[in-house]
Amino acid sequence: MTTALDHYFDTLYGSDRDPYGCGTRWYEARKRDVMLASLPRQRYARAYEPGCGVGETTVHLAARCDEVLASDFNPRAVELARRRTANLDNVKLERHALPKDWPKGSFDLIVLSELGYFLDEAAMQAVAAHCEESLTGGGTLVACNWRPAFTERALPTDAVHRALEQLGLARIVHHVEDDFLLDLWSRDARSVAQCEGIR
Repeated sequence: MTTALDHYFDTLYGSDRDPYGCGTRWYEARKRDVMLASLPRQRYARAYEPGCGVGETTVHLAARCDEVLASDFNPRAVELARRRTANLDNVKLERHALPKDWPKGSFDLIVLSELGYFLDEAAMQAVAAHCEESLTGGGTLVACNWRPAFTERALPTDAVHRALEQLGLARIVHHVEDDFLLDLWSRDARSVAQCEGIR
Protein backbone atom coordinates (compact mmCIF):
# COMPACT_ATOMS: atom_id res chain seq x y z
CA MET A 1 0.00 0.00 0.00
CA THR A 2 1.44 3.35 -1.05
CA THR A 3 1.36 6.08 1.61
CA ALA A 4 1.65 9.84 1.33
CA LEU A 5 5.23 9.52 2.62
CA ASP A 6 6.06 6.96 -0.09
CA HIS A 7 4.72 9.38 -2.70
CA TYR A 8 6.66 12.29 -1.17
CA PHE A 9 9.99 10.46 -1.34
CA ASP A 10 9.31 8.90 -4.74
CA THR A 11 8.70 12.40 -6.10
CA LEU A 12 11.68 13.84 -4.22
CA TYR A 13 14.23 11.30 -5.44
CA GLY A 14 12.59 10.93 -8.84
CA SER A 15 13.28 14.55 -9.73
CA ASP A 16 16.69 15.12 -8.11
CA ARG A 17 19.74 12.94 -7.47
CA ASP A 18 20.56 14.92 -4.33
CA PRO A 19 17.31 16.60 -3.22
CA TYR A 20 18.66 17.79 0.14
CA GLY A 21 21.95 19.02 -1.28
CA CYS A 22 23.93 16.68 0.97
CA GLY A 23 26.87 16.77 -1.40
CA THR A 24 26.74 20.48 -2.27
CA ARG A 25 25.33 22.63 0.54
CA TRP A 26 27.56 24.13 3.25
CA TYR A 27 24.81 23.61 5.84
CA GLU A 28 24.80 19.86 5.20
CA ALA A 29 28.60 19.59 5.12
CA ARG A 30 28.99 21.56 8.35
CA LYS A 31 26.25 19.62 10.16
CA ARG A 32 27.84 16.35 9.06
CA ASP A 33 31.29 17.53 10.22
CA VAL A 34 29.91 18.55 13.63
CA MET A 35 28.29 15.13 14.01
CA LEU A 36 31.38 13.21 12.93
CA ALA A 37 33.64 15.30 15.18
CA SER A 38 31.39 14.49 18.14
CA LEU A 39 31.99 10.74 17.84
CA PRO A 40 34.04 9.78 20.90
CA ARG A 41 35.94 6.93 19.27
CA GLN A 42 38.36 7.29 16.41
CA ARG A 43 37.27 3.99 14.89
CA TYR A 44 34.24 1.70 15.07
CA ALA A 45 33.86 -1.95 14.11
CA ARG A 46 30.26 -2.04 12.84
CA ALA A 47 27.90 0.87 12.20
CA TYR A 48 24.26 1.06 11.21
CA GLU A 49 22.92 4.11 9.39
CA PRO A 50 19.20 3.84 8.57
CA GLY A 51 17.68 6.58 6.46
CA CYS A 52 20.96 7.04 4.60
CA GLY A 53 19.44 8.95 1.67
CA VAL A 54 21.95 9.36 -1.16
CA GLY A 55 24.80 8.00 0.98
CA GLU A 56 26.86 11.14 1.56
CA THR A 57 27.21 10.57 5.31
CA THR A 58 27.72 6.88 4.61
CA VAL A 59 30.92 7.66 2.70
CA HIS A 60 32.29 9.59 5.70
CA LEU A 61 31.26 6.88 8.16
CA ALA A 62 33.06 4.30 6.03
CA ALA A 63 36.33 6.13 6.67
CA ARG A 64 35.84 5.62 10.43
CA CYS A 65 34.30 2.12 10.50
CA ASP A 66 35.41 -1.38 9.56
CA GLU A 67 31.88 -2.12 8.32
CA VAL A 68 28.86 0.10 7.60
CA LEU A 69 25.35 -1.17 7.01
CA ALA A 70 23.33 1.67 5.50
CA SER A 71 19.68 1.56 4.54
CA ASP A 72 16.75 3.58 3.30
CA PHE A 73 13.11 2.68 2.71
CA ASN A 74 13.00 4.42 -0.67
CA PRO A 75 14.33 2.21 -3.50
CA ARG A 76 15.62 5.16 -5.54
CA ALA A 77 17.56 6.48 -2.53
CA VAL A 78 19.11 3.04 -2.02
CA GLU A 79 20.10 2.95 -5.70
CA LEU A 80 21.72 6.41 -5.48
CA ALA A 81 23.52 5.53 -2.24
CA ARG A 82 24.77 2.31 -3.82
CA ARG A 83 26.27 4.31 -6.68
CA ARG A 84 27.82 6.83 -4.28
CA THR A 85 29.52 4.05 -2.25
CA ALA A 86 30.29 1.65 -5.11
CA ASN A 87 34.05 1.84 -4.52
CA LEU A 88 33.80 1.17 -0.76
CA ASP A 89 34.16 -2.50 0.08
CA ASN A 90 33.20 -1.98 3.72
CA VAL A 91 29.72 -0.57 2.93
CA LYS A 92 26.59 -2.65 2.49
CA LEU A 93 23.32 -1.07 1.29
CA GLU A 94 19.87 -2.52 2.00
CA ARG A 95 16.27 -1.40 1.76
CA HIS A 96 14.72 -1.18 5.23
CA ALA A 97 11.42 0.24 6.42
CA LEU A 98 11.68 0.91 10.15
CA PRO A 99 10.93 -0.35 12.66
CA LYS A 100 9.91 -3.69 11.09
CA ASP A 101 13.11 -4.23 9.06
CA TRP A 102 15.61 -3.47 11.81
CA PRO A 103 18.62 -5.70 11.07
CA LYS A 104 19.88 -8.56 13.20
CA GLY A 105 23.20 -8.42 14.98
CA SER A 106 24.94 -5.81 17.07
CA PHE A 107 26.47 -2.42 16.30
CA ASP A 108 28.95 -0.27 18.16
CA LEU A 109 27.70 2.82 16.30
CA ILE A 110 24.10 3.66 15.36
CA VAL A 111 23.45 6.92 13.49
CA LEU A 112 19.85 8.17 13.37
CA SER A 113 20.07 11.31 11.27
CA GLU A 114 17.02 13.10 9.81
CA LEU A 115 14.87 10.00 10.23
CA GLY A 116 12.89 9.78 13.47
CA TYR A 117 10.60 12.71 12.81
CA PHE A 118 9.03 10.85 9.87
CA LEU A 119 7.85 8.10 12.27
CA ASP A 120 4.83 8.17 14.54
CA GLU A 121 5.33 7.87 18.29
CA ALA A 122 4.84 4.09 18.46
CA ALA A 123 7.27 3.47 15.60
CA MET A 124 9.87 5.77 17.17
CA GLN A 125 9.55 3.96 20.49
CA ALA A 126 10.09 0.67 18.64
CA VAL A 127 13.19 2.07 16.92
CA ALA A 128 14.53 3.21 20.30
CA ALA A 129 13.97 -0.31 21.68
CA HIS A 130 15.87 -1.79 18.73
CA CYS A 131 18.76 0.60 19.44
CA GLU A 132 18.82 -0.58 23.05
CA GLU A 133 18.83 -4.24 22.00
CA SER A 134 21.52 -4.00 19.32
CA LEU A 135 23.98 -1.46 20.75
CA THR A 136 27.17 -3.12 21.99
CA GLY A 137 28.66 -2.71 25.47
CA GLY A 138 30.71 0.37 24.65
CA GLY A 139 28.52 1.48 21.77
CA THR A 140 27.61 4.98 20.58
CA LEU A 141 24.12 6.15 19.59
CA VAL A 142 23.81 9.42 17.64
CA ALA A 143 20.70 11.42 16.77
CA CYS A 144 20.95 14.52 14.57
CA ASN A 145 17.75 16.16 13.36
CA TRP A 146 16.30 19.28 11.73
CA ARG A 147 14.34 21.39 14.23
CA PRO A 148 12.00 23.72 12.27
CA ALA A 149 8.48 22.59 11.33
CA PHE A 150 7.70 21.15 7.90
CA THR A 151 4.65 19.52 6.33
CA GLU A 152 5.81 15.88 6.31
CA ARG A 153 6.93 15.86 9.94
CA ALA A 154 5.12 13.28 12.14
CA LEU A 155 7.00 13.95 15.40
CA PRO A 156 8.76 17.00 16.85
CA THR A 157 12.54 16.61 16.97
CA ASP A 158 12.45 16.95 20.76
CA ALA A 159 10.11 13.94 20.95
CA VAL A 160 12.48 11.88 18.79
CA HIS A 161 15.42 12.65 21.06
CA ARG A 162 13.33 12.14 24.19
CA ALA A 163 12.50 8.57 23.09
CA LEU A 164 16.22 7.85 22.84
CA GLU A 165 17.06 9.70 26.06
CA GLN A 166 14.68 7.40 27.92
CA LEU A 167 16.95 4.43 27.16
CA GLY A 168 19.07 5.64 30.08
CA LEU A 169 22.40 5.73 28.24
CA ALA A 170 24.96 8.33 29.26
CA ARG A 171 24.54 11.48 27.15
CA ILE A 172 28.01 12.76 26.36
CA VAL A 173 27.18 15.35 23.67
CA HIS A 174 24.24 17.78 23.54
CA HIS A 175 24.52 20.38 20.77
CA VAL A 176 21.64 22.74 20.00
CA GLU A 177 21.33 25.20 17.13
CA ASP A 178 18.30 26.94 15.61
CA ASP A 179 18.52 24.54 12.68
CA PHE A 180 19.39 21.19 14.22
CA LEU A 181 19.71 19.20 17.43
CA LEU A 182 22.55 16.75 17.96
CA ASP A 183 22.65 14.30 20.86
CA LEU A 184 25.10 11.50 21.41
CA TRP A 185 24.72 8.75 24.00
CA SER A 186 27.05 5.95 24.97
CA ARG A 187 27.12 2.88 27.17
CA ASP A 188 30.54 4.17 28.25
CA ALA A 189 30.08 7.36 30.28
CA ARG A 190 33.77 8.27 30.22
CA SER A 191 34.98 11.31 28.29
CA VAL A 192 37.40 10.99 25.38
CA ALA A 193 40.26 12.17 27.60
CA GLN A 194 39.31 9.70 30.33
CA CYS A 195 39.28 6.87 27.77
CA GLU A 196 42.86 7.86 26.91
CA GLY A 197 43.83 7.74 30.58
CA ILE A 198 44.02 11.52 31.01
CA ARG A 199 42.49 12.80 34.27
